Amino acid sequence: QVQLVESGGGLVQAGGSLRLSCAASGRTLSDYHMGWFRQAPGKEREFVAAISWGGGVTNYADSVKGRFAISRDNAKNTVYLQMTNLKPEDAGVYCCNTVVWDTVRPGLNYWGQGTQVTVSS
Repeated sequence: QVQLVESGGGLVQAGGSLRLSCAASGRTLSDYHMGWFRQAPGKEREFVAAISWGGGVTNYADSVKGRFAISRDNAKNTVYLQMTNLKPEDAGVYCCNTVVWDTVRPGLNYWGQGTQVTVSS
């Protein structure tokens, strides 16, 4: 079983930046496509970004394209999400997961605790 621990969230002003990390233990991530998802209170969880197992291909939700960048360091078994020019609508709990590439749905049927991102206007 792989354990995923997200970190790096916090409170920032609109226009600010945050770098989220997803650290894995129990299994290597090098064989998996990985992605980030977020959920605001009262809203459904939505796809944010995905990266292929080798890091050569990325996909982004239209709402974050040009502002967010997903990356991975397989040697450190870690996936990152660099967020810039944050907007209030970006607020929510961010979680990482493996990704089924064709549908950008999560591959695991469980989630970590996530990390909270709050953006003030």
